[in-house]
Amino acid sequence: MSDQAHAQMVSVNGKPPRRLLRSVVAIVAGLLVIVVLSVGTDVVLHATGVYPPWFHYMPDSLFLLATAYRSLYSILGCYITARLAPDRPMRHALILGVVGVVLSTLGAISTWNQGPEFGPKWYPVTLIVISIPLAWVGGKIRLLELNKR
Repeated sequence: MSDQAHAQMVSVNGKPPRRLLRSVVAIVAGLLVIVVLSVGTDVVLHATGVYPPWFHYMPDSLFLLATAYRSLYSILGCYITARLAPDRPMRHALILGVVGVVLSTLGAISTWNQGPEFGPKWYPVTLIVISIPLAWVGGKIRLLELNKR
């Protein structure tokens, strides 16, 4: 392969385009797992009466429940990202963790003073704070799996 052809195949960060695409797909797949499972669980809990109707006051205990299942789903999503990553699984999981920090921060900003039906202030702050540690756990599970081989 000529140097010019090789230069065209290498992306800005030094990865071939196909590898970069696999990285993006891995991160998006993990994010979709987290979002679909989280929203799906919310819908089921509202529909079954465990949660009150949408946009009504909900006690802190139910936000604690939401934090618990979102934490599990985040670990799963970050594990999936690490599993699908073409290389450096922990790095990919942590990138998804950073995406979680950004999305959680945007959520906190958009709901901060919107009223009690949007939950207690500790809830969005907690989601921001736990994003990176949960991503690390998901990545670590994948690394432990790889080390067993």
